[in-house]
Amino acid sequence: MEEINRFFNDKNKVRSDAEIDRSQAGEYLEAVKAFSRLTYQSLYVIDYQTRAFDYVSDNPLFLCGKSAEEVKEMGYAFYFQNVKPEDVELLIKINEAGFDFYEKIPVNDRKLYSISYDFHLMNGKKNMVLVNHKLTPMFLTEKGQIWKSLCIVSLSGNTSAGNIVVSKEGSDELWKYDPEADRWEKGEKIKLSQREYEILGLYASGQTINEIGEKLFISADTVKFHRKKLFEKIGVNNIAEALTYAKTNKLL
Repeated sequence: MEEINRFFNDKNKVRSDAEIDRSQAGEYLEAVKAFSRLTYQSLYVIDYQTRAFDYVSDNPLFLCGKSAEEVKEMGYAFYFQNVKPEDVELLIKINEAGFDFYEKIPVNDRKLYSISYDFHLMNGKKNMVLVNHKLTPMFLTEKGQIWKSLCIVSLSGNTSAGNIVVSKEGSDELWKYDPEADRWEKGEKIKLSQREYEILGLYASGQTINEIGEKLFISADTVKFHRKKLFEKIGVNNIAEALTYAKTNKLL
C-alpha cells in the first residue's frame, strides 16, 4: 500500500468527506463504455478519492494479458507488476510535477487541460511496449481537486519514455516537462500547412504517392518534397511514425 500511495499527491488529496457534487457524474460510465466500443485505444477511469480504478476497458493493449476486471481490481498495483521499474519512478515524478502544475491553474479552467507522456508496459508475451498515456480531468471536487479522470492508452510513436506534455483545449500553447531539470518549459503546438494536412490525410486513407499526386494535381516528386518537410517539422523518420504522431497529437 505504501508503494501505491507514492502515486498520489497531497495537493490533490480527496478526503472521504470532501465536498463533491456527485450529481455531475450521473451515468457517465455508460458514455465511457460506449466510447471504448468505438476506439482501438484502451480506456480507464481513476477515482482519486478511493485511489482505485472505476472502469477498465477490454481493449487489450493496456491489459498486459490480464482481463479488464483483473486490472480494475489491481488498481495502481498493476503498474508495479507491469511497468518497467525505472518507468514507475518516472510516472511518480510525472504525477508530482503534474499536480504542482495543476495547482497553479484557475479552477474554472482545470477541466480544459490534459497531460500526455510515454512509458513501457510489459505485454502478455513479456515484451516491453512503449505506450502513450493521456489523462484529463472528468469531475472535480468543490475545491477544484480532481475527483475522477479519464485515461487513454495507445501505442507511442516515440522511441523512449518521457515526452511529457501538458496542453489546453482551444489553445496553441503547450508545456513540456524536463524530468532532469524538474522544469516546465512553455512552447506552441506544431502547425501544419494546408498541403501537409492534405498529404497526411490521404496517406491515412491508404493512398500511394502517385495516387496522392493525382488527387492534388501535383507530381510525385512534389508529394515527396512536402512529405520530407513534414517529417522534419514533427521529428519523425517515416510515414508510419508521422501517422502515429498525428493521431497522438490530434493533427488529423
